[in-house]
Amino acid sequence: MLVDAGDTRLHVEERGTGDLALIALHGGPGLDHTMFGHWLDPEDDEYRLLLVDERAQGRSVAAPPDTWTLAHHARDVDALATALELERYAVLGHSFGAFIALQHAVDFPGRPAGTIVSSGLPSERFLDHVEQQLAAFEPVELREQVTSSWAREAEARTAEEVGTLLADQLPFHFADPRDARIDDVRAAMADAVYAPEVLRAAATEGYGHIEVEDRLGGVTHPVLVLAGRHDRTCSVEGAEAIAAGIPGAELVVFDHSGHMAFVEEPYAYRAALRRFLARL
Repeated sequence: MLVDAGDTRLHVEERGTGDLALIALHGGPGLDHTMFGHWLDPEDDEYRLLLVDERAQGRSVAAPPDTWTLAHHARDVDALATALELERYAVLGHSFGAFIALQHAVDFPGRPAGTIVSSGLPSERFLDHVEQQLAAFEPVELREQVTSSWAREAEARTAEEVGTLLADQLPFHFADPRDARIDDVRAAMADAVYAPEVLRAAATEGYGHIEVEDRLGGVTHPVLVLAGRHDRTCSVEGAEAIAAGIPGAELVVFDHSGHMAFVEEPYAYRAALRRFLARL
């Protein structure tokens, strides 16, 4: 369905019938809700899952480039909850979606029943190490593939190009770059609708400019922080900073995962998610 968010409309796919709504925000930018594939599907009435295509991405309606900011994305979450008349809801954001979820948490403290920050960061300073991670990435035979895919983000012009560079980049995001489940992610995103212009803008102008580290203490609702021990982009140190800055926040680190813990350790990931949502 398309949901009115004020100056645009957001595509939302709904699964499950639980009393508590879970608004899920995908990574990227430039991707869509299919990145979660079947990994978040609720069991019976476990929760009401709302998979969102973020502003100007996926099947959502186009929006002006000057609105592709974290502040606008955060307002979209609040507008979505209002439009759908959600009395109680939680927000789950992964990677770039985690930046949005965290921005929403500091901009609208107490509005959601809870926030889950999955592979997120509180500040751009935690991205400074990515170039070093790329330069040292092993196995060596995959290094050029991954490095060139990162560079091609700034030149992506078609959806097909975005799909190809994502497929090339995935080994960097797994603890084991040869993990057989990398192909599962590629298959899950076979029907994805990519937004090359959004990815291109992020690659040239910055990935959202997340800077909320000094505002974390103002978050008043429960927060769960999820991180992969071997994440090469959103480090455990960044997750620890989030958990330390938000009063009462819980941190769960998956010791056998990189950036894609919901694929690499799906049972442990879902268990952490269930425990948190059950407490809400």
